[in-house]
Parts: sequence; structure tokens; C-alpha cells
Amino acid sequence: MAMKGGEGEQAAARGSVLITAFEPSGDAHAAPVVAALRRLAPELPVIAWGGPKLAEAGATVIERSADDGAMGLSAISRIGAVRRHAAAIDRWCSQHRVAVHVPVDSPAANFPVAKRMKRRGVRVCHLVAPQLWAWGPWRLNKLRRCTDCVLCLLPFEEKWFRDRQVPARFIGHPVINRPLAEDTVARAAEYPAGSPKVLLLPGSRSSEVRRNLPLLLRALSEMQSRHRRLNALLVAANAELLQLVRSRIGDSVPSGLHLITGDLDAAIAWCDLALCVSGTVSLDVTRQAKPMVGVYKVSPLSYFGSRLLLTTPNRLLPNILAGRRIVPEFVPHMGGAEPVWQAAETLLADQARMRAATDALRGVLEPYRGHDPAEEAAQAILRLARGENPLSS
Repeated sequence: MAMKGGEGEQAAARGSVLITAFEPSGDAHAAPVVAALRRLAPELPVIAWGGPKLAEAGATVIERSADDGAMGLSAISRIGAVRRHAAAIDRWCSQHRVAVHVPVDSPAANFPVAKRMKRRGVRVCHLVAPQLWAWGPWRLNKLRRCTDCVLCLLPFEEKWFRDRQVPARFIGHPVINRPLAEDTVARAAEYPAGSPKVLLLPGSRSSEVRRNLPLLLRALSEMQSRHRRLNALLVAANAELLQLVRSRIGDSVPSGLHLITGDLDAAIAWCDLALCVSGTVSLDVTRQAKPMVGVYKVSPLSYFGSRLLLTTPNRLLPNILAGRRIVPEFVPHMGGAEPVWQAAETLLADQARMRAATDALRGVLEPYRGHDPAEEAAQAILRLARGENPLSS
């Protein structure tokens, strides 16, 4: 329901909604929420540090802060860039009224900004819960001090945070709850025939593509040697990453491998099995209940560090949601391609296993039925702007 004119004007008088996103995924998560805010309360200014999707949704983007997290920068340069954005946000807020701050994911970058906002008396609504249940539970006190509400994308998170005195609400997930276009299956039929049909998803960041592409290509090569009619699609998240993939492969694109950008939904509908880098894209695959193998290639230092820091037995999102291992995962992984292609072959060789994987993934989707993440998030933000309880219905 849209805010009445007087309510919208009063909210605008109290200040704007400020959104801070420091990764492409945050830009994507927040954009539908901005579109819902513009529809429900057009008088309420929405300001952002973010990326192109936030701008397209109707936010006034002050600085671009959500481009590819790697961007060819070293880790130190990236930290410096985030600090410069934080200083710019602070300067902007010293001259403008903010009613609600919406930090989107990226807790390392957003926690300092949210802390400053709370000192200014601004109410804070975290969009995408920090995954403290997987690592860093000692940061709960910091989160309690710098939030008024955490909007959760995973069903179990609401209870986990509330049990630890953090106001939280499950709103669904913008990937899972996004409807498929009616022509998805028709577009899928235009892709090459073959059996099996294998989809490669090498990651949404350039650093992920650099680390994981050789592993996926080696696994594909082994599978091709066992399946004469195998066809494969590799979907790059954007044109820049497609160029990176082409530069890494060079002139020797494997026979039967087709490189595309975009059209992810149709590519998933086309495939029999996906080899995907761990991340949100595993939920795109889950949404269509397609069997998959999850990977995330890391350095030895990162591998042993994650073994110490991560507290959950599963790291791939479908397995976390299921509470058990329903998808073969190698996350993190510092070995070769052999276990990856062997896990894929085990699935492809047994149709009963493929059906069981599909059924298990469909079960993961059940808690999401009936949710509209953008609408529910926008309503919570508007309640905060009016000084109301963001968790009320």
C-alpha cells in the first residue's frame, strides 16, 4: 500500500533514505527495494552509494561504489577506496538529513558507516543479514549497537538473530522469489542440442573468474572425454567478464563450449547439470531445481583460514538452506579438477540421483512461497522512516 500524500511528505521532511552498497550483488539486491520505495512513497528521497542498477531503479547515486569488487585493485587499494567512500558519505550526511540508512550486505564496509549513522541518530535497517552464523559471531555486539532491524534472505536467520536479541525479519530472497519470464523455456530451446548439457558459471567477480575458470575448464574436458555428444554453455555475468574469459581461454575454445553473457535463466533451463562457483548464482540454479556441483577455488592461505573461521559444515547456499548436503560442494577448494568432474559424473550416470537432487532443491524453495522481498523490505524501511516498529505487519 502506498503512503498517503501527507505521510510521504512528513517522511521526506524527516530526511531521505540512504542506501550504501559496496558490491555488484548489493547493487542488485537493493535495486528492487528502491523501485518499491519509489512506487510506495514517491515523495521520499532515495540517495545511494551504489551502482547502475540502483540508478536505474530511481535512486540518486552520489558515487559509484558497487562496481566489480576486484576491479584490478589490490586488497589494500580496495580498502582505501571503501574508506574514501565512507568519508564522502560522512561529509554528505553532515549537510543533509537522513531518516533511514540501509546498508546492503558487505559488513566489513558497511559496519563503520552504520556506526556513524547511529551516532547521528539515524535509524538503520540492514538489507541482507551479515552471515554471523557462519563466521564472526563475536561481531554480534557490534551489530546490536548499529542496527534497528535486519532483513534476512535465508529462512533460519530470523530466529537465529532474534534469539540473540537482534531485531530481524525474513523477507524472502530477490533471486528465488523473482518470477521466471514466460519465454524462458522457448529461449532455452534455441541453445545447442546435446546430451548431457552442462552449464559453467565461473563467478560474478573478476577475481573469482581468474581463480575458478581453469578448474571448470579442466573438469569440462574430462567430462567431454566421456560424453561424445556433450554440449556446454559458459555464462559470463557481464560483458567485461566475458572479455576476461575470452582472454584467459585465448584462441583454443574447447569444442562444444559456447560462451555467452546474460540470459542466465534460459541457460539454466537449458542445462542438465551446472558447475557453479559458490555464491548467489547457486540460488538461481536452485530456483529451477537443476542438479549442480558447487566449487570455490582459493589459495592455500585462504583455504586454511576459512577452515578456522567458518563454523558451518556446509558453505554452498542450497546446502545451508537444506541443513544437509544435497549438492556436492567443494567450497573452499585448493585441489585439482578430479573430485569436481567425478561428482558431476556420479550424478549424470544415475538418473535416480538426478531426480533426488531435483526433489531436494524443490524442498528448499518451500519457505519462500508467498514472499515479496522488495515489497516487504520497502514496507519495513517506511515504518522506520515514520518512527514505527519495522517488524510489525
